[in-house]
Amino acid sequence: MSLRKPRPGLSRRDMVLALAVGGVGITQVGRVEAAPMQRGAPYVLADFFKPDRTRGVAMSPSGTRIAVVEQLGTTEAPHAVVDVLDAADPEGQARRIDLGPIDVERVYWGNDRRLLIRVVTKLEIGRRTSAGSNIRTGGGELWNRRIVSIDIDSGARVTLFEGERSRARGNLDLGQIVDLLPRDPDHVLMLAYEPGGFLALYRADINDGTAERLERGNSGTFRWDTLNGQAVLRHDINARGTLESVYARAPGQTEWTLVRRTRFIDAPDFSFVGGTDRPGVVLVSARTGEEDVETIRELDLATLAFGPPISAKAGRDVLYGLRDSAGRYLGAAYYGDRLEYAFAEPALAAHHRALNRFFEDDCDVYFTDVDVSRNRLIARVTGPREPGAWYFYDRAAQRIVNVGARQDLDPARLGPGEVLKVRTRDGAEIEAYLTAPPSRRPGPLVVLAHGGPEARDMRNWDRQAQVLAAQGWWVLQPNFRGSGGYGLAFAKQGWGRWGDRMQEDVEDAVAHAISARGLDGRRVAIMGTSYGGYAAMMGAVKTPGLYRAAISICGVSDLPDILEWEKRQDDSPGQEIFDFWSKRIGVLGVDDDRLSAASPRRRVAEIACPVFLVHGTDDPIVPVTQTRRLNAALRDAGKRVEFVEVNDAGHADWEDDKEQELMGRYVALLTRAFA
Repeated sequence: MSLRKPRPGLSRRDMVLALAVGGVGITQVGRVEAAPMQRGAPYVLADFFKPDRTRGVAMSPSGTRIAVVEQLGTTEAPHAVVDVLDAADPEGQARRIDLGPIDVERVYWGNDRRLLIRVVTKLEIGRRTSAGSNIRTGGGELWNRRIVSIDIDSGARVTLFEGERSRARGNLDLGQIVDLLPRDPDHVLMLAYEPGGFLALYRADINDGTAERLERGNSGTFRWDTLNGQAVLRHDINARGTLESVYARAPGQTEWTLVRRTRFIDAPDFSFVGGTDRPGVVLVSARTGEEDVETIRELDLATLAFGPPISAKAGRDVLYGLRDSAGRYLGAAYYGDRLEYAFAEPALAAHHRALNRFFEDDCDVYFTDVDVSRNRLIARVTGPREPGAWYFYDRAAQRIVNVGARQDLDPARLGPGEVLKVRTRDGAEIEAYLTAPPSRRPGPLVVLAHGGPEARDMRNWDRQAQVLAAQGWWVLQPNFRGSGGYGLAFAKQGWGRWGDRMQEDVEDAVAHAISARGLDGRRVAIMGTSYGGYAAMMGAVKTPGLYRAAISICGVSDLPDILEWEKRQDDSPGQEIFDFWSKRIGVLGVDDDRLSAASPRRRVAEIACPVFLVHGTDDPIVPVTQTRRLNAALRDAGKRVEFVEVNDAGHADWEDDKEQELMGRYVALLTRAFA
């Protein structure tokens, strides 16, 4: 048995025990003393790379129990426990279940009695894998994932697929739960690969670990969406992994029918949300026709007809649909000044506003679990100074309890963030996020450009930004035109404008931040990943007098070359992916002069600042040749350049130890540049 204690952190700032917003009062329990904010020394680099402590929090469907998974060991010697709390007395004694020397990735409730824990083990070279698998490795690192089902009353444990040794023997990943099946508390739906590499959908018994196959996909199938235990949407992907084909099957039908194709990586615009009260009709998130924003709407599985938007927010694409533990639709999530919900149940809106106010409107409050009565909720909270914490909220009792946290980082020693509304040189308006150093004192500025480019930054936890802020630097993250999340019209304003309008928006955001906060305009640097790496290098080309250093991570450097590569690689029907990029970057044979002028590799003579380049050797998104050729061009031109190739890594997907090493080198370069 163990007693959970409240975590000191963001919520301790003013120690307000009661808060009323819109008629909703919240009382926080478990705190006994005030702790005024006192700034200490900024954190050092290693502090940002400590392993996460809380690995997951989940509430049982009825809302009576809360499971909190904690990783107590080290990276080299992992050890996990799960604490089960009584939701009626979450500050009371918890039952601790020792999971042993394992790494845990996630926790679910199969029903009100059984916990499902996704565990991961690293396979040693040449050793037989665990959990019944006979896979042997010849080199490198492999990871083995399984779901362990635990009866929290008796302590009995079983590994799902435990009795299916032929399945376990051929799978490194048997940890993918598709559907928790609220109406069938003894089973879950899971994915498993069949011999020959075909994915199958299984119903697994969480009591004894047995499983039966329900569906078998084709060579490209990678997921199903299900409703009441039946597959209703199937997702296939091309060999390159860039284009997703979505198929539907109405109840009673046997054949699958194509609904649409959508990009898998870049600007996807379709996802499953859940069921409705009408048989054969589901909720999806989609943009149809020439609509500007992506919204929640109905999809008739038989006719494939989309209904009108259920809720639409001008200039904001929907992020996802929220459901309760019974699978019923609760509302749509958007990103405005922070995370917002358009609730189908209006009463929930006041509670979300109250929680935002409780965290001083400084965090994003995500509802991750809502019980069947919609009274008790789990909220995951993240913000510029909050790396992630979980809170239990009881509407009827009007109280909130901190039940877990990723890391113990004092917000007083972290950099606060703010939203800037930037007027561009042509009269448009964009948003940018500015993170101050913990001291708040004016100083150098680092531009951190996002990738995509049809992605976006949000005002929440960003480890890179906080590492840079800890050095005493300000960090600017502009959502330039061409970014995603603001609707199609906003994204289209960046199409064909790589190197000019999109770059000018970054420059205008820099000028705004320097003017608004009195920063040192003589000490500015720029860095980014993927498209952000391109923006960093193009910034060094276009405004050599502005940037003191440029860091490109897995970045594009030559637009004609990347388009030619996309054309050669594209295996999608009608070369849809190549067409996607041609619309956004430019048309080969038509825009060649503009494309060449917007290619940093072809303009290295204009770069004046030191450059740092990083690329994964196995990058499937931007080939490493883009950076190798840029590095060669810079060296031939006599420029100052460092180049790191990360072996056996893809598109900036390396492990934390490598990221920590690289961040140390970025900081060293910027320190020299700002000296």
